[in-house]
Amino acid sequence: MEHNFYMFKFLGLTFNLSNIIMIPVVMAIVLLIVTLGTRKLAMKPTGMQNFVEWILDFVKGIIGSTMDWETGKKFWSLGTTLILFLFVSNMLGLFFSLSYHENLIWRSPTSDPIVTLTLAVMIVVLTHFYGVKQKGSKNYIKESFFAPLWWLFPIKIIEEFANTLTLGLRLYGNIFAGEILLSMLAKLATHGPASSAAGNVVITILTFIPTVVWQGFSVFIGSIQSFVFVMLTMVYMSHKVSSDH
Repeated sequence: MEHNFYMFKFLGLTFNLSNIIMIPVVMAIVLLIVTLGTRKLAMKPTGMQNFVEWILDFVKGIIGSTMDWETGKKFWSLGTTLILFLFVSNMLGLFFSLSYHENLIWRSPTSDPIVTLTLAVMIVVLTHFYGVKQKGSKNYIKESFFAPLWWLFPIKIIEEFANTLTLGLRLYGNIFAGEILLSMLAKLATHGPASSAAGNVVITILTFIPTVVWQGFSVFIGSIQSFVFVMLTMVYMSHKVSSDH
């Protein structure tokens, strides 16, 4: 199913209006969650504070499973921000979408490969930055690209590109596929092939159950993909900053 978008050019670059709208929306929701969770801190957390603390502990567990905590604690805020941003992004387009003049406005920003690949590039660049910061440029380049054998250098370069592509496209593919199937079910329910009003009602009822089931499954997939993205981020970071990799 083809989606149309409002596109505009600025300084020679082409922008998608849906992304321009949805990314600030995600940022605002994440900011609201964190603000509500930390506004009135208590020794016995309840409500949003309990949720935010659970997220922090969850991300801490991810980091602890990939590197020692002394090395990985500096990436705690990065992992927490990523998992909240990705989870909210993955959820926004699952329950409804908005179009204006057949151009899609409201959707999950992670259903666009530009967004997910940009995130992936950002993560890979950060891993190199912290690798150089941790080990020094000379030792980092030697360990990352020429160890254990110098002739593995081309393979290491290919691996960096492959990691970037798989990190971004895995997330995009799962979210995009979920939204496409949901939009097809919705279109079938509202513009079904029935020739009468009674037939349309029957089709709507028959498509309601698979729509709800797929939405539940998509929530699960969106949550898992947020976890996988953060896990792989910390794995890649561990490979760059830890001396034993």
